[in-house]
Amino acid sequence: MKIGELAQRAGVSVRALRYYEERGLLSPERTPSGQRRYTEETVEVVRLFQRFYAAGLSSRAIAALLPCVNNGRTTAAQRDMLQFERDGLADRVDEMTHTLHRLDELITAADHHV
Repeated sequence: MKIGELAQRAGVSVRALRYYEERGLLSPERTPSGQRRYTEETVEVVRLFQRFYAAGLSSRAIAALLPCVNNGRTTAAQRDMLQFERDGLADRVDEMTHTLHRLDELITAADHHV
């Protein structure tokens, strides 16, 4: 598929896809005229990148973890990085959950003062 179709199906901009390519996260095939061509599987890979970015992972971390995504195998260093990123995400989830509960308390208190 062409870059525009991938962007639309994955819910990202063409610019984001070019950024992923610059960072070594995507390696599309090229037609003889130089147009990028992506496989069907790339849609889910790009969506995974978006989830990783939303969770706070850097493009460097994603690039380091990409072999795990592609082949399911990890080195000891990659497992350490996965654990580190997972622990950081868990900490952020805990903080957000605490904030959510505090907001709920504020809403409940405000409802009683109306």
